[in-house]
Amino acid sequence: MSGTPSLEQAPPGFRVSLPSLNLGWLRRLGVAVLTLATLVLVWEAGVRIFAVPRFILPAPSAVWTETVAVGPALFVDLRATLTTVLGGYIVAILVAFPIAVAISSSRAASSAIYPLLLVKQSIPVVALAPILTVVMGTGESARITITALIAIFPLVVGMATGLSAAPRELLELSASMKASWFKRLVDIRLPCAVPHVFGALKVAIGLALIGAVVAEFVAAERGLGYLIYSSTAYFRLPVAFGAMLVLSCMGMLLFQAVVLAERIFFPWAVSREEDPA
Repeated sequence: MSGTPSLEQAPPGFRVSLPSLNLGWLRRLGVAVLTLATLVLVWEAGVRIFAVPRFILPAPSAVWTETVAVGPALFVDLRATLTTVLGGYIVAILVAFPIAVAISSSRAASSAIYPLLLVKQSIPVVALAPILTVVMGTGESARITITALIAIFPLVVGMATGLSAAPRELLELSASMKASWFKRLVDIRLPCAVPHVFGALKVAIGLALIGAVVAEFVAAERGLGYLIYSSTAYFRLPVAFGAMLVLSCMGMLLFQAVVLAERIFFPWAVSREEDPA
């Protein structure tokens, strides 16, 4: 139809950038897959050539076979860990945001809260988890609390840094125009904080996964962390390796979910990197 623009009528930049983007993505994917396949082949060959016992280092084929043999129970453990990760992650976000607002808005609040955060951060989670389990019990609430505690520090720091990064000129101009504190927060501080906030969210999702696994080590009857702990106790190392790989895949997918959310809801805040030639 005459009213529909054709590819030849498109701007030159559009015709060039779209194929190059696709080729760059495919090239990166191909390099990653090739590297992973090479590592798996070297691993398999090394175990077979040197006859390494499977209770020390299982071959990838053994990891695959025994992990698949776990069957539906693996998905139950996966769901339990995912519930803990997301629950702790959401709690950490809900707690971190008002703390970050207070820190970025008041020097007195910053001086009072930051030392407490540093004290909390200096305590290893493996030391804190057993205490929280005794205090809160062995239920899901204790595991979510442990997960939230380990994820909250980068969220507070990233959010507070972003909220403090708003241009002083804009804040002074809005104050001179009698804009309320809340309006300055919503219209100026929060948009400026978006890149910092998502940077913190990306770090926190990985820490939430670590917190969930540590919590399952201490007190759990289900979960990938519990599966790793119980498998190593009975020298079922292939299953432990399989659970660890599933955890790794979960972490990558959750990280990419945060990246995708940033690109969908805040595309203006995403820094576009040029593909290597």
